[in-house]
Amino acid sequence: MSSISHTSVPGNQFDRPGGAAPESEHHVDPGDIAVGVVIGRTSEYFDFFVYGIASVLVFPSVFFPHLERLEGTLWAFALFALAFVARPFGTVLSMAVQRRWGRATKLTLALFLMGCSTAGIAFLPSTTTLGITAVWLLAALRIGQGLALGGSWDGLPSLLALNAPKDRRGWYSMLGQLGAPVGFIIASALFAYLYSSLTHADFLTWGWRYPFFVAFAINVVALFARLRLVAAQEYTELLDKQELQPVSATELLSQQGTNVVIGAFAALASYALFHLVTVFPLSWINLYTEQSIPGFLVVQMVGGVLCAGGIVASGWIADRYGRRRTLGSLAALIAVFSGFAPTLLDGGTLGQDVFILLGSVLLGLSYGQAAGTVTSNFSPRFRYTGAALTSDIAWLIGAAFAPLVALGLSANFGLGYVSVYLLSGAACTLGALSLNRKLESRD
Repeated sequence: MSSISHTSVPGNQFDRPGGAAPESEHHVDPGDIAVGVVIGRTSEYFDFFVYGIASVLVFPSVFFPHLERLEGTLWAFALFALAFVARPFGTVLSMAVQRRWGRATKLTLALFLMGCSTAGIAFLPSTTTLGITAVWLLAALRIGQGLALGGSWDGLPSLLALNAPKDRRGWYSMLGQLGAPVGFIIASALFAYLYSSLTHADFLTWGWRYPFFVAFAINVVALFARLRLVAAQEYTELLDKQELQPVSATELLSQQGTNVVIGAFAALASYALFHLVTVFPLSWINLYTEQSIPGFLVVQMVGGVLCAGGIVASGWIADRYGRRRTLGSLAALIAVFSGFAPTLLDGGTLGQDVFILLGSVLLGLSYGQAAGTVTSNFSPRFRYTGAALTSDIAWLIGAAFAPLVALGLSANFGLGYVSVYLLSGAACTLGALSLNRKLESRD
């Protein structure tokens, strides 16, 4: 397996995501690519957070009514994780589809599957009506969402990083990450409105279904916006010149498996924090406090705004100080933050709000450059598939089971386990960055 320094990227791979793009007959402005990236990521994260919020507020009552609230929420979080387990398989399958039928066909199939899975959840009857079959159908549709998410990789984030001005690569790398807070804010606002406007019975009967219909509509818009980009001649030529084409997962892992591992673990601090300031706190508030759910969702929306600000700031910081130094410094700050997490979460309304707001700032600063760790590790031939699969693995090991593990351990053994989870993510990031440095020195 090759080390990172064996790529064709000169110098520090975390600070230099690739050489300048070759000249093309058709000029493609990085800003145009950025628009496509933001639209695509916003639709994906909106789907993601609609399901995550519903896992706390809806699914325990609708699909696990015979269980205690805590146990029902844990089962809902177990189903939540299924999409992350399925996502790498979706990437591998979709790369085979693209090699045979093309990128536009792959993207169309992926977003069609995502739309059908999301709309299917909206139409699901409750366990009271359909019995345990409703749970199995929910699990199948959640797996469908994961497969679709793996297949929705279009290569635009890698293309954006490679074609950004040399002194602004950190800035352009963070643009796609803005889809996360934007999607979260929209999803939280929609649920807060429905939860506060409807009776509890109406919300659990039909109100919760509307966000999934909205997600379906957003997917349709995103599909046409992204197809307009990836199917255009100038983008096809640029993707070809940058060698952003799929390879088999077997070839990738045999040739540059080290890059996959380092890239996945280098982003782990950010991904571990991701669910611990979004989905998990909502479940804790819902189960163990008297806070108003709509009021807490508003606090989380403010946190989303702060997260977006942190993402923007991360671009400037990375361009000024380097991506690896930025990632390492933020991992250290997340480790420090982990020590205060139990006190804040157990500190009443004020402490819980501070946890959300401060955690959101750290999430934005760290997550803003997380994508850069997976677009620059690979030689050109492997960059397209490598970036997608590395991101899948990072989400799987860093975030998939975070709400389930954090809630289960905290409810049974105390909030101190939130600290352990965050600290382990920070340690993995620092370890991956250190290993990368050693490999560069050896080579």
